[in-house]
Amino acid sequence: MTIASVYAEFAAREARGVSPTYERLTQAISEDARVLALLETVPPPQRQPNLLLGVVRLLGGPVDDASAFHDFSISHWPAIEAHLRTRATQTNEPGRCALLLPVLAALPQPLALLEVGASAGLCLYPDRYSYRYGTDELGSGEPTLDCSLTGAEPPTNLPEIVWRAGLDLNPLQVTDPADVAWLEALIWPEHHHRRERLRAAIAIAAQDPPMLVRGDLVDDLPGLAAQAPAGATLVIYHTSVLYQVPADRRRAFADLARTLPGHRISVEAPHVVPFRDLPPAPDQASHNVLALDDVPLAWTRGHGQAMAWFA
Repeated sequence: MTIASVYAEFAAREARGVSPTYERLTQAISEDARVLALLETVPPPQRQPNLLLGVVRLLGGPVDDASAFHDFSISHWPAIEAHLRTRATQTNEPGRCALLLPVLAALPQPLALLEVGASAGLCLYPDRYSYRYGTDELGSGEPTLDCSLTGAEPPTNLPEIVWRAGLDLNPLQVTDPADVAWLEALIWPEHHHRRERLRAAIAIAAQDPPMLVRGDLVDDLPGLAAQAPAGATLVIYHTSVLYQVPADRRRAFADLARTLPGHRISVEAPHVVPFRDLPPAPDQASHNVLALDDVPLAWTRGHGQAMAWFA
């Protein structure tokens, strides 16, 4: 795909109906020859819309006007390029725990959680949050994670977690203001509810900071998994992470994960973790696939706002 088509598709499939600001802006970027030419100067993984938009917002740039965005990008390109080359879209969306919960709650308890691509580790606390699936509510803490669930009954119990760890090439710290600023820059402009629940989740994690290990998802996974306590069900999981990993390393990671004890949960785009004979997605929006041990279970939306169970 060309860079222009990536931005046009982002506008049509990911931002439409979710962020009017980003829909308008990414459509304009797809037609902006000068900004597209600048994006050509960075490696392909660093050209993605969420990364560019997050960097510009981190630097104080405008995203609500395409012309102002163009001017800011041109005049501040050296700073933007520097951030693009060193950062990743570490959107640490606690709302994705609402997608994990039905699977986690059904596994043999207690659990030892190991998240690959953990960012700041906010998805390592599914037992500390509250959930609302339609009219069904579970838990008593903040934040409350709302998820529209179809095709299955909502979970009725929270998991019992006795160990939690995260693996990331560049882990973020909930106690570092600069890392928190980057997490907030990745929240889409109109999503005030996501910003509020991010802050609530950070407050929970700051009281009991997670064990985050800087490392590679293949080279360093076995050593970290070996630290999980005996008697707990090891659960290795990842959500919207593997699209940033080269295809050969994805395959090596999947092959390795199958050799480790316990279970693996994936929530990834179907072109990133492919499955045969998937049913049609609920609509034309961008969806990920929730899977347990390579068995697809449900279509999910990127921020955990909806899940359509088909298994």
